[in-house]
Amino acid sequence: MSIRATARIVATRDGLPVLDGDGPLAVRRTRAAGPYQRVTVVGAMSAPLGGDRLAIEAEVRDGARLDVDSAAATIALPGRTREQAHYDVRLAVGDDAELRWLPEQLISARGSDLRMRTQVELAATARLVLREEQILGRYGEEPGTLTTRLTVHRAGRPLLDQELAYGPGASGGWDGGAVLGGHRAVGQLLIVDPAFTDKPAEPRLIGETAALTPLAGPAVLLTAVAPDARQLRLLLDEVLEAELPV
Repeated sequence: MSIRATARIVATRDGLPVLDGDGPLAVRRTRAAGPYQRVTVVGAMSAPLGGDRLAIEAEVRDGARLDVDSAAATIALPGRTREQAHYDVRLAVGDDAELRWLPEQLISARGSDLRMRTQVELAATARLVLREEQILGRYGEEPGTLTTRLTVHRAGRPLLDQELAYGPGASGGWDGGAVLGGHRAVGQLLIVDPAFTDKPAEPRLIGETAALTPLAGPAVLLTAVAPDARQLRLLLDEVLEAELPV
């Protein structure tokens, strides 16, 4: 039997008036540092499986600061049916508000079929740090089919719309030299900050497998591949520390 579940988080200057988990998605207030409120997503059961429809909604209202992470990696697994699983993330950040969305990796296990979509709506003075990491297969196994789409609007205008697909259900060439080149860890780091308006980031290659690209707006996108999850995280953390505006 497939699962339908939605978790909701609302952050204001004064607290977390909405912190509601559902089904396999539990959300917990955890200890934070500095001006941030912190929420950790805890998986209460194995999900997403084939046919599941999961969603997380987070709203950071004007002036609030929210840091969201997760207690462990999310593993996409095959279900009893061949129906595709869906995992939707919907984020909204108000004026002079900031969201740091830093979950653990998504692991695409053999035989799974997952479509993940992240939609972000930012006010004109909002700030965002968003990290996505996909690990294609557990140790020694081939990946499942994974399709991800990240769509970001700022002040009502498109900032980024990117779709990626991997695994046996994707079109040919996804594992070739022009895409992954045999790597099994892929990630991106998006930083949106009004400070980039006056001081935009410089485009550049980082090592042999990563590229930093300024976007048409006050934002920068790092796209990277790596042999494994550990090396990918080290690369993303290094760039985050270097590029985050003071």
